[in-house]
Amino acid sequence: MRQPPMSRRSFAALAGTAAFAPLARSASARAPEARSASAHTADRSGTRNPILGTADHTYECIHDWITPPRGLSFGDTHGLTQDKAGRIYLAHTVHASSEGADAVCVFDPDGAFIESWGSAFRGGAHGLDIREEAGEEFLYHCDTARRLIVKTNLTGEVLWERSFPSEAGVYPDAGRWCPTNVAFATDGDFFVGDGYGSSYIHRYTRNGQYKATIARPGSKAGEVACPHGLWLDHRFDPPRLAVADRSNNRIQYMTLAGEHLGFVRAGIRQPCHFKTRGGLLLVPDLAFVVTILGSENQVVAQLGDGRPTNLRGVPRDKFIDGKFIHPHDAIWLANGDILVAEWVPIGRVTLLRRV
Repeated sequence: MRQPPMSRRSFAALAGTAAFAPLARSASARAPEARSASAHTADRSGTRNPILGTADHTYECIHDWITPPRGLSFGDTHGLTQDKAGRIYLAHTVHASSEGADAVCVFDPDGAFIESWGSAFRGGAHGLDIREEAGEEFLYHCDTARRLIVKTNLTGEVLWERSFPSEAGVYPDAGRWCPTNVAFATDGDFFVGDGYGSSYIHRYTRNGQYKATIARPGSKAGEVACPHGLWLDHRFDPPRLAVADRSNNRIQYMTLAGEHLGFVRAGIRQPCHFKTRGGLLLVPDLAFVVTILGSENQVVAQLGDGRPTNLRGVPRDKFIDGKFIHPHDAIWLANGDILVAEWVPIGRVTLLRRV
């Protein structure tokens, strides 16, 4: 069965557990929240924006930097990616009140709306990542409503769709499979995390054919529980598969064959996905923070104060500036800024502009 989204009551119950303990920091780092409580900067409209982070990881927090076009209302804002031309792609579930049904919105590098498409993804738009193949870029979508992996071009033309991998021999029926995110191998293969289904990780060929099951459900080394996000981490040689082992409250590293290599627990609560830039790993964490890990996977910044907000279902005017509710995806933009999409039913996309 699909793992249900965590309720506000569940978050409140967890708030006193080890999973929500203060984040570990490197010896040289000051508390990231030290400036965020009082430091602000004014944007062009005169609004004062909070400043998050410290030292080399200091950002101006601009909420709602991306907004939907007229006639379309965001649902849960789930997935983000950027192409070589700088265009930003956002996957959202579409709010029930929305006049339009397009679940993928495209914006220019300055956050201005360009186009939207993908009404078939309404209700299920979740994982979204981009890969270049033979000089052309393609989008890989994970649709949690239709339980599909879908490959499209950059204008939304569907190239193929894949349902549950019956060849794996681990699913009694299609309802026990629900993909959440993918990661790309260098040989053209890709990995899929069955995060909302039965907690397997599978490997596929470039054409979307099932190849192998590399991880199974559980809490031991080499096992996963809600492998919500995956990333091939090229900071290591050879590259390792990073798994957002969300229900186990950890990041797990594996070989591409699924052999356990290690855990990252310090500073990790409910990791959702990853992106790398240089020696840094960006970790949007459903439990109220965006974390940046250094070259040795030590915490070098925690953006947002990380305390429970219980604001997922409230009106927008109740959101708190400078505080995240539920970061679900985050990407480094080409210029080094960070864009964060949150799991809130009216959507929110925040720019963290480096200062």
